[in-house]
Amino acid sequence: MRSSVLVLQAQSRMRALFLGLMLLTALGTWPALLRAQTLPDFTELVERVGPAVVNIRTMERSRQAMAGGGGAEIDPNVEEFFRRFGIPLPGNPGQRRGPRGGDEEPSQRGVGSGFILSADGLIMTNAHVVDGADEVLVTLSDKREFKARIVGTDRRTDIAVVKVEATGLPFVKIGDSDRLKVGEWVVAIGSPFGLENTVTAGIVSAKQRDTGDYLPFIQTDVAINPGNSGGPLLNLKGEVVGINSQIFSRSGGYMGIAFAIPIADAMRVSDQLRTSGRVIRGRIGVQIAPVTKEVAESIGLGKPAGALVQNAEAGGPADKAGIEAGDIITKVDGKVVEKSGDLPRLIGSTKPGTKTTLQVFRRGSTKDITVTVAEFEADRPLRRTSDPGATPAPKGALGLSVADLNEVQKREMRLRGGVRVEAVDGAAARAGLREGDVILSMDNTEITDVKQFNQLAQKAEKAKAVSVLVRRGEAVNYLVIRPAR
Repeated sequence: MRSSVLVLQAQSRMRALFLGLMLLTALGTWPALLRAQTLPDFTELVERVGPAVVNIRTMERSRQAMAGGGGAEIDPNVEEFFRRFGIPLPGNPGQRRGPRGGDEEPSQRGVGSGFILSADGLIMTNAHVVDGADEVLVTLSDKREFKARIVGTDRRTDIAVVKVEATGLPFVKIGDSDRLKVGEWVVAIGSPFGLENTVTAGIVSAKQRDTGDYLPFIQTDVAINPGNSGGPLLNLKGEVVGINSQIFSRSGGYMGIAFAIPIADAMRVSDQLRTSGRVIRGRIGVQIAPVTKEVAESIGLGKPAGALVQNAEAGGPADKAGIEAGDIITKVDGKVVEKSGDLPRLIGSTKPGTKTTLQVFRRGSTKDITVTVAEFEADRPLRRTSDPGATPAPKGALGLSVADLNEVQKREMRLRGGVRVEAVDGAAARAGLREGDVILSMDNTEITDVKQFNQLAQKAEKAKAVSVLVRRGEAVNYLVIRPAR
């Protein structure tokens, strides 16, 4: 009896729920509720932030006559498309000549976007938008146009700050890009192909994408095209969380993946540009590479982390401090170097002259080394060395024929030991070793000469992977040799 009552009660509830859903559908409320819960409304955001987004046109004066005389002019938006993605313009169309063969009026060379940082006319954009321009014209959403002055540019991070002489301008609110989450809705406003005040939306696809030396990019699926460069990426609060900068494309157009510079990094750069007109970075003078899982396991590092030092610049800060090729830098002042791209960002943000403690993994153990950070300068050209006249040694179990380095070669390459590869086949060839390589260590044991190398090679188990630290030219890397089983 009781079970029958419970069944009737459940059926009554189901009928009530069904009738309620039918009523909501009939009134048109249910679909609206679903839409409200799943899709955001961007209208208020765009109305509020849109006036602070600007169109940027750059002008240049023709430097020389167009080859062959005349020619049809090309639409500046199409020209920007070709220029931004590195597609050459045959004959440099669009250049105009004066009546005496000289340069005429400045011609438009590109279009881009930007956003106003302050009411007195400071504007942030991409460096590639204004790079090489003779004139920069900024157009607001209300169609007012200003000539802008370039305050400073930084090509390494692709950040630029320009200034227009105006007051009372609308400006954006800066958000926190560090708190941005994958899957979060974001909006882009810009001028794709010169179409001003265009709004596109999508989600954050990934964070910390390494597509540059000094910036971990935000990846989105927001539609970005030539002309969007320099425009803001906004969260649903209307705060700027990034600067739209790059796309991944096989065709030159949008293919579903776009990249934005995190606003936290951009603001640090812009602050320096505003105060000094340039960005001051730290450097320690090392060439680095990623640490693979295979290498990490073979040398006892555990997990693939840190930055492998391939070369320490002679006389540079790292060299003076005792950093060696083959070291793996795992920490900078206690901050973990998860991947090789973290190192230039951590060192680059360090003030030159600062003493920094690096934790390095060297031949099976870790040690702390103090380095005095220098100011960034142009990389020095790497000089290759040659070593004629080496005497081959018999091939060992690893498929290698090696020779000792003479004292002149050691002095030129700044080495204490090592052996030169004279011939290679079998397992060593499969691992990627080449004639001319210099083997510096094997399984964390430093190589002194051919005799020691052959002893270690003969002891290597046939079924065991052997890690060797190899110098090629001026760079070093780990290779893993797997003898035939």
